[in-house]
Amino acid sequence: MLAAVGAGSTEDFYADIPASLRLNRPLDLPAPLVAEQDLVRHVEGELNHNVSTKERLSFLGFGTYNHFVPAVVDEVINRSEFLTAYAGEPYEDHGRFQALFQYQSLMAELLNMEVVNVPTYDGFQATATALSMAGRITGRRGVVVCSDVLPDKVSRVDDFVRPNLDLTFVPTIDGTAHVEAIIALLGADTAAVWVETPSCTGAVETAIRQLADAAHAVGAILVVGTDPIGYGALTPPADQGADIVCGDIQALGLHQWFGGAHGGFIAVHDDPRFVMEMPSRLFGLASTDVAGEYGFGDVAYDRTSFALREEGKEWVGTAAALWGIAAGVYLALMGPQGMAELAETILARTTYAQARLGALAGVTLNDNALHLREFVIDLSATGVDSRTVVDRLRPLAIDPGVVVGEYELLVCVTEMTTQHDIDRLTDAIASATASSTTQEKSA
Repeated sequence: MLAAVGAGSTEDFYADIPASLRLNRPLDLPAPLVAEQDLVRHVEGELNHNVSTKERLSFLGFGTYNHFVPAVVDEVINRSEFLTAYAGEPYEDHGRFQALFQYQSLMAELLNMEVVNVPTYDGFQATATALSMAGRITGRRGVVVCSDVLPDKVSRVDDFVRPNLDLTFVPTIDGTAHVEAIIALLGADTAAVWVETPSCTGAVETAIRQLADAAHAVGAILVVGTDPIGYGALTPPADQGADIVCGDIQALGLHQWFGGAHGGFIAVHDDPRFVMEMPSRLFGLASTDVAGEYGFGDVAYDRTSFALREEGKEWVGTAAALWGIAAGVYLALMGPQGMAELAETILARTTYAQARLGALAGVTLNDNALHLREFVIDLSATGVDSRTVVDRLRPLAIDPGVVVGEYELLVCVTEMTTQHDIDRLTDAIASATASSTTQEKSA
């Protein structure tokens, strides 16, 4: 084999790897396991180090959320015709295309837009693709970022769009967009205005219509990254002028699973300029040769890299189709009334948590914006940093939130978080900060 490829030794294959990065010694591997039961015991022992949010009181969010997953969702997606059919073409359909068409239809109704794709790999990819679509449609490079975006999302999106787009970040004011500063940056090279609502701190943007009008005035596109969980009560971005709406469906019936099942959605109006720039698959309803009979299949297949390969606008990538079916089951079960009640519950519990925590001595809220699900508390006046608070509450089986600054803690509540849970967190933080003050005074 070496002779066939013209290599003198296997070392030739690693010539491009710097010597400083090579191990230059055998791997330090443990002794082999001699029987299957030994392997099972070893792996289960490793997995038992994990602690799920079912085993402790969790206020963790920041991209992956502890929402309730109805039993019927798992029951449906574990059916073999859905679970095992990765691509679909080598298999009989068994309703998979219809299920995804119904998911798209339910998402379109929730978002009040006409066209929704089969889920992409995750919400990060969906956002990067949405911005790339805006760049292709306008022929421009500039993207003005209006909101506080999850840092991991910024990193992923920037990696994806960097060859074709330039991101300009405008600091927020009181948690939401600095409209005047954004408008001042818009011009002939602006491809898109990117809004995240809720932002990575849970702030709900209230100036979408104003931002949309300003973007449209210079020929740019308004891209809104969002979580669909709140649109049973909140006004959808499409009703406020958004051209492309994108995000993640993890909150819609998908488990956290130590990092989450994720799937990205992209929604547009029924405008060929936008639809034909969508690289991911779309399933639609079509008549057949039999009168009165209908089937489900790809819409405008020539848009995709499946048809065009290297000439495609973007590579389709791995679809998270199974998670689309899960979200479809979830939305069908919840219905409009269920989604409204869910959003109202989360909003109410977020407000209650803000009021309780914000009333603690030395604790303040970072802004006065409307928040959905997440918000930041500032502990600086207590003299206790956020990492210390986390360390003091974890032995109590409480994860109080995500550390986002030396004295800042991002707290997340969902419909799974009861009033009693919030009261327990409040009492625990009060005790953790008060005990530190007492200790300092004693010292």
